[in-house]
Amino acid sequence: MLYFGLVFGVVTGNVAAHQAGMDPLRAYIATLLLIIPALAGARLLYVAVHWKTYRGNLRRIWDRREGGYIMYGGLPVVLLCSVPLLYGLRLSFGVFWDVSSFTILTGMLFTRVGCLLNGCCCGRPSQSWFAIRLPDSQGIWERRVPTQLLETAWAAVLLVSASLVWRRMPFAGALFLFVTLGYSSARFVMEFARERGPRPGSFRLAHAISIIAFVSSVLMLTLCRHK
Repeated sequence: MLYFGLVFGVVTGNVAAHQAGMDPLRAYIATLLLIIPALAGARLLYVAVHWKTYRGNLRRIWDRREGGYIMYGGLPVVLLCSVPLLYGLRLSFGVFWDVSSFTILTGMLFTRVGCLLNGCCCGRPSQSWFAIRLPDSQGIWERRVPTQLLETAWAAVLLVSASLVWRRMPFAGALFLFVTLGYSSARFVMEFARERGPRPGSFRLAHAISIIAFVSSVLMLTLCRHK
């Protein structure tokens, strides 16, 4: 599902690049090249969070037979890497990341389905009416909050919303900030419903990153709009 997410995400981003009037070939090259640091950053943050598992066998860090990615780890790395790359390809930073919003959201639709099938990023056990009998990554089936489906649904909402408001954005890059703001706010809430560690629902790293992403997006939208 990660593979399908990457393929369809790149295709969607290329369509968006045409719509934005960007050079589609350069945008395509930039997207392909940035997938590498995006995956590396996502993997490294996962390893850092689960360091006790990997410190005894460092070869497992890059073992492609193992799963384990945290999207929040890839975003700051790929943003930094994109600065010199986009400059070299003579692509607008703001426009490219507006276009990449469609790539990311489309990819998320597929990858979260993969999480659902694999049991990772599962919700905590619950007897609520909307709970569904689902497995965790260890194969333990229980009625759980369907966090993977909730995040998939929210990605779809953001994708449709982005398509509707793109042309109304006040400046290049505003759409990306809008999507980041929308995702981080929902992720902050949904993170409490995830089952991780000995205390499900406790405050975790993803909460802190969501707060930073949310505040940063609000500040950038405010500052850039008044320039």
